[in-house]
Amino acid sequence: MRTSGVERARNEARGVGPAGDLSGLARAAQAGSDQEVAVLMTRVRDIAHRYSRARLWSYPSGQQLADDVTQDVCLAVLAALPRYRDTGRPFEAFVHRVASRKVADAQRAMARHPVPTAEVADGPDGDPTPEDHAVRSSELEAAMRLLEQLPEQLREVMLLRVAAGLSAEETGAALKMSAGAVRVAQHRALTKMRAAVRSREVSRN
Repeated sequence: MRTSGVERARNEARGVGPAGDLSGLARAAQAGSDQEVAVLMTRVRDIAHRYSRARLWSYPSGQQLADDVTQDVCLAVLAALPRYRDTGRPFEAFVHRVASRKVADAQRAMARHPVPTAEVADGPDGDPTPEDHAVRSSELEAAMRLLEQLPEQLREVMLLRVAAGLSAEETGAALKMSAGAVRVAQHRALTKMRAAVRSREVSRN
């Protein structure tokens, strides 16, 4: 029995068939039910939140800001879904384009209207303590400072590959690079970051 285009897209979205990627899921959501749209938006939300959090970590109330941007990205993607046309590029590239615009909008808004940093409240036993938050914040800050030293293209490659969790192929589609070029760029970025860490350690000794 032959499989229809809609059924094929649904199979690909579930990982059955040749694609198993977000593009197959997007096609299934366009032609399918509310359940398939919900699955797609869960994936979109995950990518958008990790990307937004990595880009906005240094801003006051950065976590809340990333949550707000993630919601904006999801709403924009959902609104555009009926008009979306598959041009052969992964759907992740479309999500990245929307997310990068929303992050830029948030950064401009923060520059115009700064928000004071909220204090970390004590939580009940078992919750992260203020000291835990401080350690995690320090580690995150150190990693992000290293990323900020990279050229823009290498930094964006690392954000998409590591923070957003995209594959080399998906990252390449988002940045208009080949998968091979993405892997080379990632290697160069890691080499530069390791060199920066070694240089910092030497300067401390």
